[in-house]
Amino acid sequence: MAIRPYVLLSAAVSVDGRLDDTARERLVLSNRRDLDRVDRERAAADAILIGATTLRRDNPRLLVTSAERRARRIASGKPEHPLKVTVTGSAELDARGAFWHCGGEKLVFTVDGAVSRVRRILGTVAGIVSTGPALDWPLLLDELGRRGVERLLVEGGGTIHTQLLAQNLADELHFVVAPLLVGEAAAPTFLAPAPYPGGSTARMKLLEARPIDDVVLLRYAPKVRS
Repeated sequence: MAIRPYVLLSAAVSVDGRLDDTARERLVLSNRRDLDRVDRERAAADAILIGATTLRRDNPRLLVTSAERRARRIASGKPEHPLKVTVTGSAELDARGAFWHCGGEKLVFTVDGAVSRVRRILGTVAGIVSTGPALDWPLLLDELGRRGVERLLVEGGGTIHTQLLAQNLADELHFVVAPLLVGEAAAPTFLAPAPYPGGSTARMKLLEARPIDDVVLLRYAPKVRS
């Protein structure tokens, strides 16, 4: 039986808990040093996962920026860039996005009712896996484990983070707080209401609290609660 990957959630938020504002251009919350830390986490990962909403909104490339880190990956027998993974139930994907046309292998997890549409949109650009009639996160993680993914970096968005935390599937959370106040009701939030394990009084274990210039990194172990 394949071992599920270690699941690391990564998010940067404003002081009022927003992942972004409502402007067309993405709001950069992290600073230069913290973005380099995220690049280091990407280089250490076997796969990077984002939801389709984040894919549509941000049009990310999800690559390892540092040439030195890419070279170390190759020297260790890994691909230059981690596997790129997205999740969609609606098949609202754009094959012209940067995500599909740089880096290495791509994989889409979807549901039975959307498989044919995803295939029509993407063709052979990415592998496609259905988790059944509904999105099944345990099955998704099992499949990544079978594909050799030992460390999975999840970069959002809020719906993905919410589902993984609510199902107690996240092993570690990197939560960066930026000194900004977005103040927009329609701006995306880090988490939505959900039946989180242990309820409102269950305290996650703090692994680290570290200032990185003007942001603060908080590392938590979500499965360790008191």
